[in-house]
Amino acid sequence: MSERYVIHLPVAAADLPAAQRLARVIGRWMAVLPMADPGEITVSEEDQQFLRHRVFCDLRLPGGRRCLLRDGHDGDCTRSLRR
Repeated sequence: MSERYVIHLPVAAADLPAAQRLARVIGRWMAVLPMADPGEITVSEEDQQFLRHRVFCDLRLPGGRRCLLRDGHDGDCTRSLRR
């Protein structure tokens, strides 16, 4: 198995919820790349990188794929986005 690495991508956002929304959009787009694991995405303030906030639910579903809903969502996990 290959080693895992983390790519840190700083972005500007108005607040934590806005940063988490942006991270979810980027993570869902990255899901098309087989080497990406968007379920592990976290967000932190630039000067407090030790305090990370999870973006996705991160629960593994049957077949090994991860739930695509936000962390702390209500209801069942799913690979389909709620509108």
